[in-house]
Amino acid sequence: MIKILLNGCLGKMGQAVESCVNEREDVMISCGVDIATGDKTYPVYNCFVDVQEKPDVIIDFSNPLVLDDMLSFAVDHQTPVIICTTGFSEAQVQKIRNTAKQIPVFYSGNMSLGINVLIALSKMAAKVLYNSFDIEVVEKHHNLKIDAPSGTALMIADAINEEIGDAQYIYDRHAYRKKREHNEIGIHSIRGGTIVGEHEVIFAGHDEVVSLKHQAQSKGVFAAGAVNAAAYMKDKPAGLYDMSDVLKG
Repeated sequence: MIKILLNGCLGKMGQAVESCVNEREDVMISCGVDIATGDKTYPVYNCFVDVQEKPDVIIDFSNPLVLDDMLSFAVDHQTPVIICTTGFSEAQVQKIRNTAKQIPVFYSGNMSLGINVLIALSKMAAKVLYNSFDIEVVEKHHNLKIDAPSGTALMIADAINEEIGDAQYIYDRHAYRKKREHNEIGIHSIRGGTIVGEHEVIFAGHDEVVSLKHQAQSKGVFAAGAVNAAAYMKDKPAGLYDMSDVLKG
């Protein structure tokens, strides 16, 4: 039985992870950390320094502000960590990468299997179409999402840039009074209602458009991916992992 410390256990994603765990027999939540208060069947702490349990792995769906305390706890206890939170600064991302030299760290902007297939298809399309097609990424999320663009949109753009190289990310076209440059990847954010998550990659050429799209119908797809990652990461050596490693495994 894999014992999970769930960071952000009282949030919506924390609840989705808990529901997913309850449907499995190989994992359990041994404790949680959350700045809010609430009753659970397992102990919930307001900060990592108070945690008494010894988890096998940490699943993090919280807030970038908690990163330092969580990584310190993970390093001190040599505990693998699944980082599903988005909105990190460049310095925080670098800290995640540095921490992966000491402990196993799984870091992904999106835990969905379908999204990771979309990314692979987008790379394939970019390799074939880029010379004569313009590339735009559109992402839609609920009105409570704080960061924009989404971490997934940046994952998609970064993956495409691995194929084409030297891309310029453009986030706000109204500030540019000029025609589009070919090496641009436009990244556009929409926030409204209860949209769980939609990502579309548009390849626009002369008289034709190729569009790749993924829609998440519930938060359960992300929770399931996180729990699968937790099962995969137990007892792994130090290093930086992502969903491609889970799919291979």
